[in-house]
Amino acid sequence: MKGIICLIFLLYGFLLNSQNKELLYDFVDVPQALLLNPGANTNFKFHAGLPLLSQFHINGGLRGASLHDVFADDGRNINEKIEITLAQLSSKDYLTFTQQLEILTIGWRNKRNENIYYSAGIYQELDFIGYFPKDFAVLAYQGNQDFINQPFKLSNISGSGELLMTYHFGYSKKVSKNFTFGARAKLYSSMLHLRSARNSGTFTTVETPQGNNVYQHIISNADVIVRSSGISSLREIEAESTSAEIKEGINKLLGRALLGGNLGIGLDAGFTHMINDQLSITGSFNDLGLVYYTKDIETYSARGNYVFEGFETPIQFSGQDPENFLEELEEAVPLDTLRTNYLTMRPLKLNGSIKYSFNKYDDGTCYYCIAGESPPYQDAFGLQLFTQFRPKRPQYAASVFYYKRWFNFLRTKIAYTIDEYSLYNVGFLISSHIQKINFYISTNNILEYANLAKARGVSMQFGFNFIL
Repeated sequence: MKGIICLIFLLYGFLLNSQNKELLYDFVDVPQALLLNPGANTNFKFHAGLPLLSQFHINGGLRGASLHDVFADDGRNINEKIEITLAQLSSKDYLTFTQQLEILTIGWRNKRNENIYYSAGIYQELDFIGYFPKDFAVLAYQGNQDFINQPFKLSNISGSGELLMTYHFGYSKKVSKNFTFGARAKLYSSMLHLRSARNSGTFTTVETPQGNNVYQHIISNADVIVRSSGISSLREIEAESTSAEIKEGINKLLGRALLGGNLGIGLDAGFTHMINDQLSITGSFNDLGLVYYTKDIETYSARGNYVFEGFETPIQFSGQDPENFLEELEEAVPLDTLRTNYLTMRPLKLNGSIKYSFNKYDDGTCYYCIAGESPPYQDAFGLQLFTQFRPKRPQYAASVFYYKRWFNFLRTKIAYTIDEYSLYNVGFLISSHIQKINFYISTNNILEYANLAKARGVSMQFGFNFIL
């Protein structure tokens, strides 16, 4: 039983990745580059995405260990493999899952000033992160017998998740020949939200002065808060619910998506600076914003101290029934349910790059260019940096890339990324432009696709656009 419990904890800690889109960033051949840097140096006159298919993005990955480490048919006992894997993971490891679906997107150039380009759209996003509860995974698997006087930290309990819709409008202007600046205003409509962070307190087992195999189990300075919004009203919808009840729940989510949820505001901004004709630097930030939760709120708060004695674990200590123990625990560490409005920040993301372009068309013409486009360089390489702020600490990544324009109808980008999850993250993007129709697809960690059980991470995105 304890092996099953710990295995759940391990699977919880395995899956992770970040929202880093190193292949799409500064890939100005597709309009979705403007979502990562509103100041991207694009040459579109007009673009429109195919509704619901202009961008679909999903990622997940592995941290510290792989499924192969636990389930490999190598003759070792699974309990031994669980113990080794558990020792590898720490409370800094986490699970995260991100999915984005672009509902609508459109962009157009200002007729009076061709240096100005507008873009607007709607996209849905699901973002979840939960840190691996190392102390309690150890406690569940090994118990507390070998950890006398060692505190198990309640701060291990940390995570957040949100399902929301984003409405946005972007403005990009070529301020001078060498500098382009852009900004994007965002309106968030949150459908579901759950967050627990900055918890504190400890659970410690100490031997009593009298000895005789009697221990004190101490919950000290417990302060745990779980905030939620949009969940309590959907709690009654279960697997056995009627179709009418399920339809009612779906209608509630759709209403929240259509600006009927908890609202917030955000800002993106970025720039592109051409140092010379071949060398450029870019920078941007995304989701500098917040959401104010006022609807369908439940906040659970537990604060206090508790001491109990016994040789067994808390629920099974001798002399009292579990029900009595739970009643005493609730009196000492009361669980309050509050309905107070609260505010949270969106996960801020930073991007930057430096790029050197070369191999320009020698005769000054380009038979494969979009109408009005100056002859481009066919090749480029550079460096990209990424940071995303999370509840406990930021995530970082660095990528080197090579861009190749084969013809007007075919462009590619390959990137090698180093982050805290993998040293072998090679990604590839391909974009086709046939007449005015654009299709692109990208994927990361392609070297690990031969054996997904050993993979540390997988990310994929694709989309269709109409471009002039």
